Amino acid sequence: MNHHSLLNQALDLAAIRPAREKVARLVAMALEEDLGRGDVTTAATVPWATMGEAVLAARRPLVLSGLFVFREVYAQVDPAVEVIDVAADGERLAAGAVAARVRGRAASLLQGERVALNFVQRMSGTATLARAYVDALPADSTTRIADTRKTTPGLRAFERYAVRCGGAHNHREDLSSAVLIKDNHVAAAGGVTIAIRRARAHAPHTSRIECEVDTMAQLEEALDAGADIVMLDNFDDATLKSAVALVAGRAIVEVSGGVTLERIPRIAAAGVDVISAGALTHSAAAVDLGLDWS
Repeated sequence: MNHHSLLNQALDLAAIRPAREKVARLVAMALEEDLGRGDVTTAATVPWATMGEAVLAARRPLVLSGLFVFREVYAQVDPAVEVIDVAADGERLAAGAVAARVRGRAASLLQGERVALNFVQRMSGTATLARAYVDALPADSTTRIADTRKTTPGLRAFERYAVRCGGAHNHREDLSSAVLIKDNHVAAAGGVTIAIRRARAHAPHTSRIECEVDTMAQLEEALDAGADIVMLDNFDDATLKSAVALVAGRAIVEVSGGVTLERIPRIAAAGVDVISAGALTHSAAAVDLGLDWS
């Protein structure tokens, strides 16, 4: 990625960073959970006047995400702690690379360490997995990789941001963000056609209507009913090709269910517009970053 692209990415990430008030609230909850009535070990072993310095370092290759949360942890633990960014969110780091430097009272550095690392490790894990999915697309592909609402309760804003750090896109933020008719909506409404018609009558004229389909018959019904976006759920490769041919540009095609890294090139090659994967958030493992004393 060239410098110009990195600059544009940095600007985009700054624009979608969660609101300061939300970040502060989530960090405060995490610190309350971890500190309890105080850090008895640090209080017993480290004099208050002792100063310290540490580096946040990658212990394996990863895509960085969550530095602003890392800084917020230390701002709440001790506003005198200085956090100096060395890398930037969205940047690929090699094993051993330094992401940030932290300076201040040693006790404060120790008290905030676990919470600060928990956030940046989990967010960087999501960003790293998202980047792997994006990198699996064919070089000339215009297909988007997107997340889903399968997020950790309470941490959706952080995880959506991390997905963007990995170069992928976000699906709807919450239930109020878009009309997405799922299989259970279809069942409750009494069918694909009636669900789409009711949605069309209710939704603003500016809103697209997306409908999930499980079969070719449902797909044809959704297209006839005027769906703007069709979500092909758990279609195998052969059926997927037939489905894209049937759509023939009449709707945006999203694929979800059964999405793996190995399948992404084949799914994209079929001509779909969006591949959504819950795994980006519900199955991303925390990556190994450490706070190493220096």
